[in-house]
Amino acid sequence: MSSPKRYTITAALPYTNGPIHIGHLAGVYVPADIYARYLRLTGNDVAYICGSDEHGVAIPMKAKKEGVSPQEIIDKYHGIIKQSFKDFGISFDNYSRTSAQIHHETASEFFKDLYNKGEFIEEVTEQLYDEQANQFLADRFVIGTCPKCGYEESYGDQCENCGTSHNATDLINPKSAITGNTPTVKQTKHWFLPLDKHEAFLKEWILQGHKDNWKANVYGQCKSWIDDGLKPRAVTRDLDWGIPVPVEGGEGKVLYVWFDAPVGYISATKEWAEREGKNWEDYWKKNDTKLVHFIGKDNIVFHCIIFPSMLKAHGDYILPDNVPANEFLNLEGNKLSTSKNWAVWLHEYLEEFPDQQDVLRYTLTANAPENKDNDFTWKDFQARNNNELVAIFGNFINRVAVLTHKYFDGVVPEPNELSDHDEDTLASLKDFPGIIGKSIERYRFREASQELMNLARLGNKYLADEEPWKKIKTDPERVKTIMYVALQIAAGLAVASEPFLPFTSNKLKNILNVTSTTLSDLSWNDVAEKNILIPSDHKIGKSELLFSKIDDKVITAQLEKLEATKLANASTSLAQVNKVEPQKETIEFEDFTKMDIRVGTILEAEKVAKTKKLLQLKVDVGIDVRTIVSGIAESFSPEEIIGQQVTVLTNLAPRKIRGVESQGMILMTDTPDGKLAFVEPERKVANGQQIS
Repeated sequence: MSSPKRYTITAALPYTNGPIHIGHLAGVYVPADIYARYLRLTGNDVAYICGSDEHGVAIPMKAKKEGVSPQEIIDKYHGIIKQSFKDFGISFDNYSRTSAQIHHETASEFFKDLYNKGEFIEEVTEQLYDEQANQFLADRFVIGTCPKCGYEESYGDQCENCGTSHNATDLINPKSAITGNTPTVKQTKHWFLPLDKHEAFLKEWILQGHKDNWKANVYGQCKSWIDDGLKPRAVTRDLDWGIPVPVEGGEGKVLYVWFDAPVGYISATKEWAEREGKNWEDYWKKNDTKLVHFIGKDNIVFHCIIFPSMLKAHGDYILPDNVPANEFLNLEGNKLSTSKNWAVWLHEYLEEFPDQQDVLRYTLTANAPENKDNDFTWKDFQARNNNELVAIFGNFINRVAVLTHKYFDGVVPEPNELSDHDEDTLASLKDFPGIIGKSIERYRFREASQELMNLARLGNKYLADEEPWKKIKTDPERVKTIMYVALQIAAGLAVASEPFLPFTSNKLKNILNVTSTTLSDLSWNDVAEKNILIPSDHKIGKSELLFSKIDDKVITAQLEKLEATKLANASTSLAQVNKVEPQKETIEFEDFTKMDIRVGTILEAEKVAKTKKLLQLKVDVGIDVRTIVSGIAESFSPEEIIGQQVTVLTNLAPRKIRGVESQGMILMTDTPDGKLAFVEPERKVANGQQIS
């Protein structure tokens, strides 16, 4: 869309089962904020919308873990998240929550509208059920092996390793996340959105319509989904936490969180519009509105396939113009993990680095995972601050302010005739809003941040070339012109830096003393078009440092904090390994005699393809040579166990594992270092000898 009348910008709703960390910021909230701030500076009508996602399965899981109610969890983390965003300068026009009444009403109405139009199909399906917990297992309450890539910790709805979406019943060796038990299968009724019905529309809209303007990672994932063939997707769940299904037969069921949450953008816009006296429908139903979703790559399918299908089925809503999803950010070479506390938490950063929000904003932007996963390191954070923000941006502004006060008592001097160098420099200044803006509009925020730094470099080079500290002795009239030009660059930086460094922009405006004058209204276009940004005779404010150097000891403290986390995780893992399980239920002697345990010898061993833990073994158990699949690959290589004597439960019913029929079970135990050890006879005995 070339000339939209207004913009609706959404940022992924964060789950309120924990605080915000740098992965969330780099993936979604910082780029979205840069985009929204830039659009406002260019005079556009913007609704920048977000809110807490409070209905996901992650919420009751967290509540169970902490022994509190789900309401306590969402209230706690909603407060932390909302305050952290505010303190970090994320400029949402509205930050709502999906527990709000307006959201419950909006989501229910949306569901009923599709229901009444016959857009759902109703099916009785088989779903996993935990007999001990006496409940159906929602997607995230099931963990098992991905049927596509073999990743052994896949969730019931999506594999985080390969990105494939599937049903929980597709998992291999599924386990309940509540009790650890193997679930049974029971029948239950649900409503499905028939994505296959919308396949032709999605092919035309995405594969043809957005081939050239969507990011390659987004387009590629969508194409893979569509090429594989879309299937109906359940939009209800058997849960007691969420928005009740608002139609007959929906008792005891709630709306699926990925039906409910995207509608949260609409309800949050309604809430904002009502408060601001605007018409919310303009931002969601008018074709001259540009809708942009900022998300991480794990949410691409929901925002590009499922939500657009919902909007299309409804019929009244516009579709997203772009979904510029980022890849993942790692931390010091390892994947971010909230469960292992391997993260830099925003609320902790704000406490430990007061008034340094922009240092993190800049580092995350300059190193953003736009096209591939990237790594955040504290050393890079320090280098970005000391070598770029301090040495380039801050150095230029400090020299301009100090010299203006030293030579002209803080008053912007009247320039004399401009030299070719002066005119070229001012012309270059005018070019930067267009250069930076073009990068932002193409969602290239890393590139845009470096162009901002190039504007500061322009100022430094100009001063270095002109050397006003030398010419003041021989040609003070020339210095007036030099400082006048330098102050125009400083004013340009005050405007151009706001999307990236809002706190720094405000500081710089205070230094230039433009916050309470007509100069405070300088816009993005003014920098590109006006010859004078800050006039002669204007008195600037006192000089102050925009940035301070970060010492090695500060970085060392953060690295030690992470090392302590690593040690704590290792200790926890060791404690779990060393933990002695309680005695199981008492059995009768006859129960024991039913087990046929014999000594065997491993003859052959090979890895099972696409798995981390499984080995396929040929074992001589005396009575025959049989195939056994065993989860010992992380403790032993195939080569080292050939000839190993083992104990085998031989009369266990055969079971297919990864397509291989396993005819028994090898008995193992754990070692203190978390590895497995064979239970074997003290000295070599004949294969087939029984253990009693």
